[in-house]
Amino acid sequence: MHAGAATLAEAYPGRFVLGVGVSHRGLVELVGGDYRRPVDHMRGYLDDMDAARPRSLEPPQPFVRVLAALGPKMLDLARDRTDGALPFLVPVEHTERARQALGPDRLLVTHQAVVLERDPAAARAIVRANFGSLGDPSSVYARNLARLGYGPDHLADGLSDRLVDALVARGDEAAIARRVRHHIDAGADHVLIHPLTSENVLTRPTPEDALVAAQTLEHLAPALINTGGA
Repeated sequence: MHAGAATLAEAYPGRFVLGVGVSHRGLVELVGGDYRRPVDHMRGYLDDMDAARPRSLEPPQPFVRVLAALGPKMLDLARDRTDGALPFLVPVEHTERARQALGPDRLLVTHQAVVLERDPAAARAIVRANFGSLGDPSSVYARNLARLGYGPDHLADGLSDRLVDALVARGDEAAIARRVRHHIDAGADHVLIHPLTSENVLTRPTPEDALVAAQTLEHLAPALINTGGA
């Protein structure tokens, strides 16, 4: 991990950010891994990564290292052992809590899924098709949302409208820019924009999805460039 990161950091000085995460139970077990005690596992991995780092692979300019962190313990580890956190699929309420946990000096890169669609029903259909698995109460995302007040009622039957709208920014360019601004006001340093372009883009993306995503970002760029963090 360090060797790959150092190589990219040397090739692109000041531009590379290494994100490290423990993934999810289903994916880990699919490849024969053990998902128990993810925070301890991550702490041990960082220890091993630091101990194994050869001097010959140190890039001229150190690279930024952040953790995929949602819960309080992983956010504390991100604060204490890395440069910050990159939480995935979170509402603005989480950004505020993450900033409090990380303190003022750590990097907070917030993920924001977006649907550039003015029709609320059509936009929510795309969100539900991509994130319907959140209804599993054992998932790390469901546990994180429960801490934010989104209980079983919000996760049942394909996610409530309130939860869908909290997780994914929808509407026109101005509406999406407002959501990005809310994250920045809540403490995000950067907001990672993730276009949802079809009902299967997360599980079965196609070349057309990639093209539409690029076009979506092109449409959004003028509105987002002035928010200060996207």
